[in-house]
Amino acid sequence: MKRLLAIGAALGALALGSAPALAADKILNASYDISRELFVAVNQGFIAKVKAETGQDVTIDQSHGGSSRQARAILEGLEADVVTFNQVTDIDQLVKGGAVEAGWQEEFPNGASPYYSLPAFLVREGNPKNIRNWDDLVRDDVQVIFPNPKTSGNARYTYLAAAAFAQEAFGGDAEKVAAFIGKLFDNVPVFDTGGRAATTTFVERGLGDVLITFEAETWGIAKEFGEDKFDTVVPAVSILADFPVAVVDRVAEKRGSVELAKNYLGFLYTPEGQTILAENGNRVRDETVAAAHAANFPEVRLVTVDEAFGGWDKVQAEHFASGGLLDQIYGDR
Repeated sequence: MKRLLAIGAALGALALGSAPALAADKILNASYDISRELFVAVNQGFIAKVKAETGQDVTIDQSHGGSSRQARAILEGLEADVVTFNQVTDIDQLVKGGAVEAGWQEEFPNGASPYYSLPAFLVREGNPKNIRNWDDLVRDDVQVIFPNPKTSGNARYTYLAAAAFAQEAFGGDAEKVAAFIGKLFDNVPVFDTGGRAATTTFVERGLGDVLITFEAETWGIAKEFGEDKFDTVVPAVSILADFPVAVVDRVAEKRGSVELAKNYLGFLYTPEGQTILAENGNRVRDETVAAAHAANFPEVRLVTVDEAFGGWDKVQAEHFASGGLLDQIYGDR
């Protein structure tokens, strides 16, 4: 079906001042598990901007869960107008299921990824186990917390980052890479289904020496529970984690919410939206906003899925498909 708005309209409609009222005044954003606080701030900014420039009151409802579980829920009937996910493959599943139109990555800049992050480490205050890099996570004296990579996009990035490190460390020796990931899995005392549950396990239950999660989540934990209780460690190398967004065409077209949905996602690319994202620990695409917050983000060498693994299609087929490398390593544990 034809898309109803061009990219320029999506990014510019909020600056029209006396623009007519939007056809719909309410949408549901289905997002990844640890993004609750982020989208509270984003939604407040967007709602205020729409009110100031059009006089209209709009409502943004939220649904949160593991990114892959959210995709399945939409295919099973969750009527989300937009998705703000943490991995491309989950939106691709929506394309295969007929919920999102092909070509969604051309609808917004940067491959429809307005911001990005990377797997980082959260350790107890003072870093008592001196955890600095990925090889420290496979030591016998270290317990690691991260969610189940079969249900969490967050954890899949952890798996890929660790595998990319091991590929470099072992010169591409597949057996040694698999053994490294297996040892990492062995050091995880419990696999939660999503990133927020893993955070609860580490912070509130007190399990583990290190939590692996997106860098942005480490900011949120420190803000909520006290910066004197935890330290963030950004390893020397990690993997680029794009955070893709898309309109769920099947839902938005049925509900007449395409315009509001496009404007909402377009807001993430505006200076206001990029500032909110950066203030909540995310690395952003806008060069001016990124420069203003550069001191808050340590330097890190980021490898990409394309560079390390040959792209998402290959990753999906070789690592995450049923019977793939993830199943082979994880299944024995």
